[in-house]
Amino acid sequence: MSSDFAAWRATVQVDMEGMLLSFLPPVTQPPQRLHEAMQYAVLDGGKRVRPLLAFAAGELFDAPRDAVARAAAAVEMIHAYSLVHDDMPCMDDDDLRRGKPTVHKQYDEATALLVGDALQAQAFEVLANATLDAERRIAMLATLARASGSLGMCGGQAIDLASVRLVLSLAELEQMHRLKTGALLEASVMLGAMAGKTLTTADTEALRAYAAAIGLAFQVVDDILDATADSATLGKTAGKDAADNKPTYVSILGHQESLDLAEKLRQDAHSALKPFGDGAQRLKSLADLIVHRKT
Repeated sequence: MSSDFAAWRATVQVDMEGMLLSFLPPVTQPPQRLHEAMQYAVLDGGKRVRPLLAFAAGELFDAPRDAVARAAAAVEMIHAYSLVHDDMPCMDDDDLRRGKPTVHKQYDEATALLVGDALQAQAFEVLANATLDAERRIAMLATLARASGSLGMCGGQAIDLASVRLVLSLAELEQMHRLKTGALLEASVMLGAMAGKTLTTADTEALRAYAAAIGLAFQVVDDILDATADSATLGKTAGKDAADNKPTYVSILGHQESLDLAEKLRQDAHSALKPFGDGAQRLKSLADLIVHRKT
């Protein structure tokens, strides 16, 4: 990882914390407890991979920083809401997230449910108020909505819940994760780019091919880490997929084959960016980060 990329990444992560805080309701405003729980769910944690992707794509297409900030914050709020709901007893029933108690443990289940609902609504409000023309904002809102709904993240989660204790084929597992994880990662890339210069068909195809590769790579590495890392390192409960009899890349392919697949997907991501030349270096570095991460 180059020092330039590391410095850029750290700057975006720090800036994102302030941006998210500014876009969330203040804890002094009623209902205070709900607003406090929303901030608890979103702030002070996470790798901010989705905002990093949005900013990298935005830079590639000369997007105004304030518009990209809103797109990045909106995606991160959707991601945070999905984690809050995913951790609840009716889904994965987890006690630890980002190294601290999950929202339903820190507060209660009803509050956790409302936190997710409120963050989803807040995400669309934030994006709707971007300083872009109406046609572009509508297209971006539609992109985020599709990535979040039954044809995206929620659909993937539904397949995941229905797959517990089942034997899935590799193709079925891939389809589940293209929706559950990949759809929102793709939206992050596309929203950052859409905030800038008008995309050609070739631009869109290249970005989607890149996003498809990193979306699967992210989940492959997640499965590897779940099987090999400890809870303190991950900031969430390790080994939970195996304990819950969930199909994973490791359970289907094995450890080494999963590592090989992650590396192939990293190379696919780099190849997809060739039309953009050196301008896509940050996106390439993010593909490397996703595959080589330890948490």
